[in-house]
Amino acid sequence: VGWSGGRREERTRRMASAFVGSIPAVGGARGVRGGVSRRGNVCGVERRSRSKVEMLSVVHEPMTLVEKILAKGAKRPSVKPGENIWVDVDVLMTHDVCGPGTIGVFKREFGFDAKVFDREKIVIIPDHYIFTADERANRNVDILREFCTEQDIKYFYDIKDLSDFKANPDYKGVCHVALAQEGHTRPGEILFGTDSHTCNAGAFGQFATGIGNTDAGFVMGTGKLLVKVPATMRFTFNGEMPDYLLAKDMILQTIGDIGVAGATYRAMEFGGDVMQQLSMEERMTLCNMAIEAGGKNGLIAADDTTFKYLEGKTDKPYEVFHSDENAALYSSKTYDITKLEPVVAKPHSPDNLDLARNCRDIKTDRVYIGSCTGGKTEDFIAAARVLQGQKVSVPTFLVPATQKVYDDVQTVRVNGETLAKIFADAGCIDPTSPSCAACLGGPKDTFARLNEPEVCVSTTNRNFPGRMGSKEGSVFLASPYTAAASAITGYVTDPREVYDFDKTTRHSSEMLREN
Repeated sequence: VGWSGGRREERTRRMASAFVGSIPAVGGARGVRGGVSRRGNVCGVERRSRSKVEMLSVVHEPMTLVEKILAKGAKRPSVKPGENIWVDVDVLMTHDVCGPGTIGVFKREFGFDAKVFDREKIVIIPDHYIFTADERANRNVDILREFCTEQDIKYFYDIKDLSDFKANPDYKGVCHVALAQEGHTRPGEILFGTDSHTCNAGAFGQFATGIGNTDAGFVMGTGKLLVKVPATMRFTFNGEMPDYLLAKDMILQTIGDIGVAGATYRAMEFGGDVMQQLSMEERMTLCNMAIEAGGKNGLIAADDTTFKYLEGKTDKPYEVFHSDENAALYSSKTYDITKLEPVVAKPHSPDNLDLARNCRDIKTDRVYIGSCTGGKTEDFIAAARVLQGQKVSVPTFLVPATQKVYDDVQTVRVNGETLAKIFADAGCIDPTSPSCAACLGGPKDTFARLNEPEVCVSTTNRNFPGRMGSKEGSVFLASPYTAAASAITGYVTDPREVYDFDKTTRHSSEMLREN
């Protein structure tokens, strides 16, 4: 591991010339790609739409990816870390926990008859405390429904029948995964959400971060927000990724190295050879936990993997930016991915890092596979790979993030067997209704909630006391491989102990998937 930087270096190199030009229209293109000068101070941005590709030229000082996105949102040629700027908001997301409070602020400040700034730029997703008999939790969803009807909000993913989530065609599940699946995450845009893991969407090359109810209420009425431009910490992963590693190991390693306050109010930009080896879902895992390092946001520059994922999900044009090579950084850290091993975050902090193989003496009472971090389709494929032909020795809870993930668990095959069959044969508890479930604890009747002082190996994102329920509980954060291996043995287990991974080639979940 190499580390450089520590304090931001001031650069004064300025632009010497400007190039203004365009390229011929190209039919059928969608979104934006490529086209950004990495060395000079002339930034060529390729804007893609369904009807044309147009090259725009922007004059600026060298900037990082996050600075370019925020400069675009502020309608300025350039911005610098530490500046307070007003930006236009492309998407505002809220959910059942923070939505009622946000709505209350909006009505109080703008009037009970006020209209939102744009009914098509607000996305409301019930997902946290859904499948519960708790009347206050249920009332939160009612408040969302009433507001969306009143405001004619286009993107409200409602749920009415709690007895059968499949009877609710509009219901999606966990907001951060649903945002991506429904095409609300696009390169070059600014997305705010009333949830700290909104940084998940940075995987698409956009600025995405969590905000509080007061800020969200202001955005709801104006479509704008005052933000401070964050400095950039770059994390570069190079080499051929081993078969036994997942993106969760990468982000836990990073957080363990810099600490839960190591990136406070800074952008965590991930790059290097390994990014090309990661699917969009793995990239989401990486960016999702930037907040656990204190980061303002996490992000990865968009590329062909991004564009392919977005095909058929959105028809809105978007712009792609890349950091200039000579842009100033707060710090830079480089990893040789071949040197990393499966890791866990021990209780009670995401930065309490240890190698999974060092924790064999820790017996686990249960295993939890789910959440915005570890409940995506590829997370379940990874778990199924290790569990196939094996038996779990502790209760193993499966919580698909969204309806689509739930459907994939029933239909996607690995080695000829559906994920559902693999899990059933292994003795796992049947997959439950898609939601955040026990990741945030919730009411006492929440599925898989820790109501006793138990030890849980989990693919979720936080392990502070009480996070999953009982304050006396102990949560070990792990990858789906490590979680599945621990379910088999009954103790915290390096997945290499129970599964013979390929020594030469990485078999990603995308490669393992059989539809």
